Amino acid sequence: MIKLQNENDDSEVHYTAVVCNLLELDQCRCTRYPERHALVPDCVVLTPARAGEFRWLPQTCAYRLVAEGKPLAPWHPLVSGSAETVHEAGISVLDKVVSERAVHEEDLEDMIVTWVEQ
Repeated sequence: MIKLQNENDDSEVHYTAVVCNLLELDQCRCTRYPERHALVPDCVVLTPARAGEFRWLPQTCAYRLVAEGKPLAPWHPLVSGSAETVHEAGISVLDKVVSERAVHEEDLEDMIVTWVEQ
């Protein structure tokens, strides 16, 4: 999800309902996963070791949970063994987001959402 950060405040981050154009909206998966960092310069390289650098990670983020020594939720695919459980639990962005191709940069502020728990 594309995030907006106030220029005057380094700590306030706002999530938008706008996602990278590489995200396949029906499956919530990156269509170019192996090469995403080369194709999208601001695509974050996320690991449990780096999770602490990103204060904006949602409370449900697996990298954040692992870094904090907390267990993953039962709906997480690494626990459930199924990619569908995240959708069934209503945790994924399925049917909640639009591609950045459909939104002009000037309209991003209109796309801020509050349903992501930080």
